[in-house]
Amino acid sequence: MKTRIHATAGLVGFLCILSFWSSTAISELFGSYDNITCIKNMVLCGMFILIPAMVIVGASGMSLGAKRKDPLTKAKKKRMPIIALNGLLVLLPSAFFLASKASAGEFDTMFYTVQAIELVAGALNLTLMGLNMRDGLRMTGRIARSR
Repeated sequence: MKTRIHATAGLVGFLCILSFWSSTAISELFGSYDNITCIKNMVLCGMFILIPAMVIVGASGMSLGAKRKDPLTKAKKKRMPIIALNGLLVLLPSAFFLASKASAGEFDTMFYTVQAIELVAGALNLTLMGLNMRDGLRMTGRIARSR
């Protein structure tokens, strides 16, 4: 049961970040300022889903891997602090900053600089979370381990 909760929370977190990242990229490339503002505010609303999912995946992962010493578990344990710190120190503050700037209609150099940083940080988290998901699937035998 704990494995299923962990996997579900991880998938929810991954899909949240993926939807935030892709909607941001699409709105920046093809949307109006009103569209960008709407997306920035929706990302903030989505934090009410993302943050609990990430807490659950982190706590359940620590519980599941507490006594494990295998290479896949070690790799996942190394990635998780990077994911968490990137989320807490870069992505979350960026989301608040960008929503505030967009709501004020301030689409200036600072907005786009932080937006670029947010997109890079989001891509990093998606990559690391994807690797963790792959390793989790290997640990459960759902996909074959690499040789």
